[in-house]
Amino acid sequence: MKKLLISIIVIIIAIFAYNQYKTYQRFNPENTNYNVSQMIDIDYYDQEVVFGYHDAVQSLNAYITMQWSANGIDVISPENEEAETVLAVDRYANKMAKVKFYEVKLEQSKRLKDKGFSNKGVQLFENTGLTEEVYNKKIEADKFRNRLLSELPKSYLRSGEKSAFIYEVQKLLVKKGYDIPLDGVYKSITEKAILDFETKANLFADGNIDQLTLEALLD
Repeated sequence: MKKLLISIIVIIIAIFAYNQYKTYQRFNPENTNYNVSQMIDIDYYDQEVVFGYHDAVQSLNAYITMQWSANGIDVISPENEEAETVLAVDRYANKMAKVKFYEVKLEQSKRLKDKGFSNKGVQLFENTGLTEEVYNKKIEADKFRNRLLSELPKSYLRSGEKSAFIYEVQKLLVKKGYDIPLDGVYKSITEKAILDFETKANLFADGNIDQLTLEALLD
């Protein structure tokens, strides 16, 4: 009987110790604290955002600890829907949203700088209101436009002339709905397509390519 009683006491102590350990593990700062992202731009052009991010993370972690130690509320994984718990969880969500607001900005800036952006470039990107994907496409389109304009021949194209420039012009005409071959050769079919486009665009219609015609094709 004595051995049985000792065994029961040992089991109770073991269960209590296990529960205490689980509680400690659950709310040990190493397990509950929100960690600062390692993928943020610490040299972001607006340092107030960097300071705001770190302050928001500290405020979030302090709130998690305070709610558990003072009120016994687990705001990360709530175990009931009592009014006090719901309110605490809502406040936790608001604090987390603030952290994420800063974090998204700083992580995006880091990705852009990894692609070669400067602080000024990041600021310009943000001010356009575009997504990263759309902005990258716009940059590529601008590069293509500038390259093609720089390759504009100084003299009129001649019948039978062949070049990469003519090929790119043919691609632009095809995008505008013209059914012409993509062979890079300036023949009558390409000339007629250019002439028709110039006429419809209210440009000087000569079937050749000048800067105004090329800019209209690029729009």
